[in-house]
Amino acid sequence: MRSSERARGRCLPKLRSPASTGTSPPGPCLPRSAAAPTSRDRAGDSLRARISAGGAGALLRDRRPKARPFGGEPRILTVRGTVDRDTEAAKASAPARQLGAEERCALLLEIARRSRGTLDLGETIDRLLDAVGGVVDYDAAGVFSLSEVLAQGGAAPPGRIAAVARRGYLERPVADDRMLSDAQGLVGHAIRSGESVLVTDVRADARYVVGRRETLSELVVPIRVDGRVIAALNVESDRLAAFDACDRERLEFFAEAAAMALEKAILHRRLLELDQIDAQLRLAREVQMGLLPRAAPDLPGWEIAGLCRPSLELGGDLYDDFSLARGQRGLVVGDVAGKGVPAALIMTTFRALLRALREDAEGAARGPAATVAAVSRLLRESAPSRAFVTCCYAALDPPTGALVYASCGHPPGLLLRRDGGVEELENCGPALGVFESERFVERGATLASGDRLLLYTDGLTETADPAGEPFGLERVRAALAELRGASARELAEDLVRRVEGFAGSPNLADDLTLLVVARLPLPA
Repeated sequence: MRSSERARGRCLPKLRSPASTGTSPPGPCLPRSAAAPTSRDRAGDSLRARISAGGAGALLRDRRPKARPFGGEPRILTVRGTVDRDTEAAKASAPARQLGAEERCALLLEIARRSRGTLDLGETIDRLLDAVGGVVDYDAAGVFSLSEVLAQGGAAPPGRIAAVARRGYLERPVADDRMLSDAQGLVGHAIRSGESVLVTDVRADARYVVGRRETLSELVVPIRVDGRVIAALNVESDRLAAFDACDRERLEFFAEAAAMALEKAILHRRLLELDQIDAQLRLAREVQMGLLPRAAPDLPGWEIAGLCRPSLELGGDLYDDFSLARGQRGLVVGDVAGKGVPAALIMTTFRALLRALREDAEGAARGPAATVAAVSRLLRESAPSRAFVTCCYAALDPPTGALVYASCGHPPGLLLRRDGGVEELENCGPALGVFESERFVERGATLASGDRLLLYTDGLTETADPAGEPFGLERVRAALAELRGASARELAEDLVRRVEGFAGSPNLADDLTLLVVARLPLPA
C-alpha cells in the first residue's frame, strides 16, 4: 500500500467516483419515501448503528491505531535519523484532506458526550483531553494556557503557562520547566501566534523546549474562545514524523469544537465568580452601613439626622457624629474622590483616623483644624497618590449652640436661620491627603433656637435631570425655605426625595449624603 494511502489509518479512504461504481450521483436532498435506499442512506444507517453500538469514540478509534497505555514502558528509538528529512517535511507541509461529514459528526458527538454532565472548567478540560486519544495516537498530551487567561478570579502571574491538564508527563517544578515558567517552546509559540505547529523532528526545531526526553515529534493547535487564543492542545510522540497534515486538520477541528464546551464552562465559572463577588459586596455594604451612626444621639433640645445613599453597592460618602471631651459633639460629612470599593476603603480609613485623632494623648479634644491636619498627613502616607477626601468637620457645644468647624475642599454647609435666612459656611483649607504644605483654619458660628445646619456631599447639588441640568444650590435653598417647620429627619428625607424626583430615578449617578442638625425652638 502506498504511504499516501496508509497515513497510519487516520484518514478515511477517498470515495470512488460515480463512474467507477456504476451508480449515478445523488440528486438534491428531496424526500425519498418511495425510493429505494441509496448508498448515502446505507452509509447513514451504518454510522448510526456503529455509534449506537460503541459510541462515537468507537468510530474515531476505527480511524487510528491503538494508543499505547500510559502505564507501559516508553518506547525509545535506538536508531535515530531513520526517517528521511525530505519525507518528514513533505508530510508536514502536505495539504490536509478535508474531514468527511462522518468524521465531523463523530467528533462532535464524542465531545458532546464527554462534556455532558459538568460545568466545571477543570473537569471539562480533563474529559476533553481524554477524548483526544480517539483522534490521534500520542504518547503524551496536554492542554496548556497562559496562566492569566484561565486563572480563577484573574489572579495569576502574567507571562507564564499553566498546565491545565496533561497525560504522560512527569511532574516537575514550574521553575525547572522553561515552557511553563517563560511561556516558551512550541506551546508558547502556538498560544502567542494563534497558529498550529507541526514538527516531525523536534530535535531540528530551535523553538522546541524539552518537556519529555522521549519526545521526537509534536503537534500543537490553538484553542480559541470569542476569537481569542485561551489555550493550546498539545500531543507528543516518541516516534519521528508521527503526525501529519491530516492529524493537524483533525486536531484543529477537535479544538474548534471543544472550544464551545470550554466557553460554556468558562461562562459558568465567571457567573459563579460574579455570585461570589455579589455576596462579598453585599456583606461589605452591610459592614459599611454599620459604620454609620445607629441611632440619633440623645441631646435635649437638639435633633440630629443623617442619610447616606451610595450610588453603587459601596460608596465613598460618610456622615458621623460622636462625643467629644467636655460634652461636645463631633459632626462630620466626608466624600472620597471616586466610587465603589476603592472609595469605600479610603472612607473607612478616614473615619478610623478621624475618630482616633479627635483627642490628644491627654484626652483633651483637638480642634477641628488640628484634627483634619493630622488626618490629612496620615492619608497621604497610607492612601494612593491620587486619592483625596473632602470633608466638613465641626465641634458643637450643645448648651451654647457654638459651632467650630473646618471645611476642607467641601461644598459649603448651609445654616438656615429661624427667620428664613440662609448662610453658607466658609472654606477652611484644601482637600485632605493632597498637599504636603497645607494650612487649615477654623471658623465659627452659633445655632440659636430654631436654627438648623445642613452638611451634605456634592451628590445633592450635582445630581442632574435627564437633560443634564444639575439640581443646584438654589433648589436646595428653596427647599430649606419651604421646609422650615419640618423635623431634622423629615428635612433630610424630603431633600432626598426631591433630588430623586428631579433625576427621574432613585438610582442616582453619585453618592448622596446629608447630615441635618436642628436646635429645637424654646417652648412658648
